[in-house]
Amino acid sequence: MALLFDGAEWDFQTLDAIHRACEDIAVGEFGLQVYPNQIEVITSEQMLDAYSSNGLPLMYSHWSFGKRFARDEALYRQGYQGLAYEIVINSSPCISYIMEENTATLQTLVIAHACFGHNHFFRNNYLFRQWTDAEAILGYLAFAKAYVAECEERQGRAAVERILDAAHALRPQGIHRYPKRRWRLAEEAERRRVRHEHAEVNYDPLMRTVPGFRIGQAAPEARQQLESEARARLRLPEENLLYFCEKHSPRLAGWERELIRIVRVLAQYFYPQAQTKVANEGCATFCHYEIMTRLHETGQISDGALLEFLHSHSSVILQPDLLDERFAGWNPYALGFAIMRDLARVAREPDEEDRAWFPAFAGNGDPWGVLRDVWANYRDEGLIRQFLGPKVMRSFRMVHLADRTADPDYCINDIHDEEGYRRIASLLADQYEPATLAPLIEVADVDLFGSRTLKLVHQSHRGARLDGDLAKKTLQHMQVLWGYRVCLQEHDADTGRVLTEYASA
Repeated sequence: MALLFDGAEWDFQTLDAIHRACEDIAVGEFGLQVYPNQIEVITSEQMLDAYSSNGLPLMYSHWSFGKRFARDEALYRQGYQGLAYEIVINSSPCISYIMEENTATLQTLVIAHACFGHNHFFRNNYLFRQWTDAEAILGYLAFAKAYVAECEERQGRAAVERILDAAHALRPQGIHRYPKRRWRLAEEAERRRVRHEHAEVNYDPLMRTVPGFRIGQAAPEARQQLESEARARLRLPEENLLYFCEKHSPRLAGWERELIRIVRVLAQYFYPQAQTKVANEGCATFCHYEIMTRLHETGQISDGALLEFLHSHSSVILQPDLLDERFAGWNPYALGFAIMRDLARVAREPDEEDRAWFPAFAGNGDPWGVLRDVWANYRDEGLIRQFLGPKVMRSFRMVHLADRTADPDYCINDIHDEEGYRRIASLLADQYEPATLAPLIEVADVDLFGSRTLKLVHQSHRGARLDGDLAKKTLQHMQVLWGYRVCLQEHDADTGRVLTEYASA
């Protein structure tokens, strides 16, 4: 075949040819299933702007995005921070931003990585299928941007920022961790229309003149019954603090509830990405490696382009050693890529150790079938627990270092033996549990007919405690949304003992 490009220069016809060549390999040979691709060529300043808005093509205005842009731009101009080769958005069509400064080889790498690796993962992984709606996210972002702008015009920027600041502070606690139904963004607009129509039909200004019923006037038995029924409707405990405030806050206006809903819907949209960093990047890195290798084998890229690709690829999967000053944990690109290559090897050419560890697919001769199944059905925790094999652990020199409070030195508890491998994989998988991504804080109780104080509870596991100063500041934001006093108790998850109590001013 003829070369797709010769040298570093490229134009849009070259990008189109590269995309078609990658598609023939990814879809035609490897069996990947992807959304339609939309490739956007952007400048470095536009890439920084995309950073500031979490990589989304549309976003409502908020001062925190400008602050992040100013910080990232200063670091980039001074050489302290580089820019990603690409940003890819989980939408249909799948939007991939690529830098105009990239060479033709890097553009090929980016297209293989984002347009087919990440794209396939977004479309097929069960978490993204449960929690995101790729067909509707762009439309919802357009609605959110227009709605926030309208609120700023009608209510004033200060009032809007007050709600958004509080909602942003509580974003990690503004998600549902367990799906109750198939989540569709497209339904949000319809539900908002129904709520608006219901409010218009039932609005009667004369009702404001009718004296309200006071529960304190009821008999004790009736009061107790009313309180019990009202508390049952709250369905406590509730883990999604933003949802609880949106639905039950006594003080919020309708437009404020809609702002909270926008923040929590977008927080839910990003929820799968935090749980699939290793799996997602491992999928994309493995795909770009295989696609680029296949392009070279078929004569579509030159030896020089392959060497340039391998230089960039090696930098992406660099994993510093434990004693290296650059070590900051496991590189998700390196760990994910190593696991994917190991699974492909086990499917093709297993040894006795591989057959003992992976009897279900060792030697089945279908590496891409195995990988597509893993990419569709596992998040990081499950991927590492079930598919981190001994060869990967040995290549990464993984051991279990125990850090005991009473011992001034580290202790190596597990090494490279049968029991040690199992223990190391299990302990590493525990670090990717969703519960470790953000503290689990639930609404436990509320004084509905008295002071309306809201009681939150945090369960402390394995001695992990909240930062006191941050907890107090966050409670202030929670009080903005709830409208009344908020208190927080930290419990020991094993004994139930109250460890600390915090309260808003």
